[in-house]
Amino acid sequence: MKKLMFILLFVLLSSQISLADEASSVFFGNLKEGQVIGTSYMVKMGVKRMAVAPAGEVKPGQGHHHLIIDGDFIPEGQVVPMDATHLHFGKGQTEAELLLTAGKHKVTLQFADGTHKSYGKQMSATVNIVVENDIKTLR
Repeated sequence: MKKLMFILLFVLLSSQISLADEASSVFFGNLKEGQVIGTSYMVKMGVKRMAVAPAGEVKPGQGHHHLIIDGDFIPEGQVVPMDATHLHFGKGQTEAELLLTAGKHKVTLQFADGTHKSYGKQMSATVNIVVENDIKTLR
């Protein structure tokens, strides 16, 4: 009986650990820390354990991507600004052409709900990259 209780307890704890390991997150599909790219680059944006949906309607577990150029994540609940450094993908896009000037840049991927309210740091990812004029990259 004790052995059975131990096994059940182990299974229960293991399943909770597995769920914690699979928390919602965003990621760059083809951009990594320190990568050198050209001034035009087709960036791929991904999300785990949430659905990508167009802006407008707010539904739990759904949202859309934003790219923040040379800026940080947006705190949870704050609206992602609409300006030249905060790129919105409110149609539910998961790829976009990134046009940057030569030099070092920080690119932050931020997921937000249908009204552009940020899901916060836990739903953001940041990479520092180098853009060079001479490189011919689109993907």
